[in-house]
Amino acid sequence: MNIQLFLAFAVSFITVLIVTPFVIRLAIKIGAVDKPNQRKVHQTLMPRLGGLAIFIGVAAGFFASGLYHERVATISIGALLIIILGIFDDLYELSAKIKFLGQILIAGLVVSSGLTIDFIAIPFVDERLQLGWLAYPFTIFWIVGITNAINLIDGLDGLAAGISSIGIASIAILAALSGKGLILTLALIVLGSTLAFLFYNFHPAKIFMGDTGALFLGYIMAILSLLGLYKSVTLFSFIIPIIILGVPVFDTTFAIIRRIINKKPISAPDKSHLHHRILDLGLSHRNTVLVIYGFGILFSIAAILLSSAALWVSLAISFLLLVILHLIAELVGAVGERYKAFSKIYRKLSGRS
Repeated sequence: MNIQLFLAFAVSFITVLIVTPFVIRLAIKIGAVDKPNQRKVHQTLMPRLGGLAIFIGVAAGFFASGLYHERVATISIGALLIIILGIFDDLYELSAKIKFLGQILIAGLVVSSGLTIDFIAIPFVDERLQLGWLAYPFTIFWIVGITNAINLIDGLDGLAAGISSIGIASIAILAALSGKGLILTLALIVLGSTLAFLFYNFHPAKIFMGDTGALFLGYIMAILSLLGLYKSVTLFSFIIPIIILGVPVFDTTFAIIRRIINKKPISAPDKSHLHHRILDLGLSHRNTVLVIYGFGILFSIAAILLSSAALWVSLAISFLLLVILHLIAELVGAVGERYKAFSKIYRKLSGRS
């Protein structure tokens, strides 16, 4: 790591350590607090403006690294707007429709700068699928989808920040391996801020990141992955950012399946998310988070291996991941106690009833 990269990381890390106590006081003063209810694990009022501290750290690292000389004005404006959207939500609990509309507008701003995925390379046939005008809605969907991913797992102390750190570290490793300096620098800046925030956010947390942090980190990960996929993407390189975000993608996918099977609206809240189910197995709050960190590391290792693997190896890794995901879902009951497809197959093969 050269001195400039180390300086950027250190500045963002130290800045967040210093400013977070002030953000805690600010959040309490202005009423940006999370109230306990039947769906939440915590039992007391908690300040939830932690994303502002992460953003301040990223801004400090951004200027320390000299990235302001790069052509990233639109991306930076988008980051500022997503922070403002998150602050308003932490203060006033905006409706899902308003937040979604805001995210679409911000994603549209980024896409208007020319940062799009224009075509997809098809394996086996050496062909390119030109997206044409579909490149715009496709890229907007990509940004909005990943922006929301982190928000979906923000249910335990340190969970979203830790999973984000693992994902961002993975992006930094991939950027270093492929020689993409801009992505590497941005990833290290965000990683420094997020790791420092964990000092205040890991169980027992003193502050939550709130939507300010969850949306901001999701947006940053969307932009970093988009910069890596800029203009063209193969099918497998397209899968890599999704695998890096394996934990929230896993949780969301099985939540949708669970609600369809139980004939409930997809948007209906419940207490059967991955962290809820692992807690129900008897693990402590801290150990549940550490287990999910382990899942995140597994996904990240798979993504890094996939980035340099031959096509058939990539297929094998992808298939193995799907099997592991299904087994985890059955073990923790992510869909429901009746949904045990692998268990039923095993009982039939072994002759057990």
